Amino acid sequence: MNPSIDIASTLDRSNSDVVLIVDDVPDNLAVLHDALDESGYTVLIATSGEAALQRAQQALPDVVLLDAMMPGMDGFEVAKRLKASPKTAHIPIIFMTGLTETEHLVAALECGAVDYVTKPIKPKEVLARMGVHLAGARERRQTRNALDAFGYATITVRALDGALLWQTPLARELLQRYCGTQSPQTPPQVMQWLQQCLATLDQAGEPPRLTLEQGAKRLSFRLHQQIGDVDALGDWLIVMREVSDTAVIEAMALSFKLTPKEAEVLYWVVKGKTNKDIGDILGSSPATVKKHLEHIFIKLGVETRTAAAGMAMGRIRLLQPQFEV
Repeated sequence: MNPSIDIASTLDRSNSDVVLIVDDVPDNLAVLHDALDESGYTVLIATSGEAALQRAQQALPDVVLLDAMMPGMDGFEVAKRLKASPKTAHIPIIFMTGLTETEHLVAALECGAVDYVTKPIKPKEVLARMGVHLAGARERRQTRNALDAFGYATITVRALDGALLWQTPLARELLQRYCGTQSPQTPPQVMQWLQQCLATLDQAGEPPRLTLEQGAKRLSFRLHQQIGDVDALGDWLIVMREVSDTAVIEAMALSFKLTPKEAEVLYWVVKGKTNKDIGDILGSSPATVKKHLEHIFIKLGVETRTAAAGMAMGRIRLLQPQFEV
């Protein structure tokens, strides 16, 4: 066995899933290590709860095989801590236990385990159980990678308590910029929207989307799918995408021969903002906004903001069909 491998960057995950075995009995480790190694897995080991937590944080294994009864920190506590950390909460945990009483098995599942096997350990059974859960984890990972490749950001939120369990680097940047929050906190407005979506899941149609605006940019949130256990509230994969209307503003300026500031004012008129709102957004007074509007009316040959908005909207639809008001 090679217990020295403990840094995620040193592990080649392209052709092999990484398994962390946690057991204080050397014989158990040897039997499982050999069986998993022969089956093509990359195997890491830990002989105590403290070592398991450290190794999991460093290596981020694809699955953890966890002994329930160990001296010091037992497997139940290890599982709770793994699930409490946003960095490791997504990792499937399979308990290995000699305790067959119902309350112990229930306790294992309540700690966040997805499955359990009973001792004495049968390697073929372990491999079969692992295969099921790794297939699901692999599918979710591929989904996230595919979404990221097309410019989407993704997060996973636990609906029960609002914990942000997983996020892509782009998602981290966007949540910080739009909401001022960081993991493990899910932004309050996102959590409120998620709860509203879950309350209407049994209704026909797609759940409503959340949109946060920041100037001419906006960040949309879409409920993608439930992952992991489908019981109770579950964990939810949320897809985010940022859209900028800077190109729309530039197109309006060119199309109507407006100054950059006039084009910005017209953009916000199309968005239904008042002169005061526009002044607050652009850092101008309502009187200055009114003066810009007067120039816009002359250039567009209209007399009201409604007519100006209608003309601008028609032109925008031709130039940017995907534009949303």
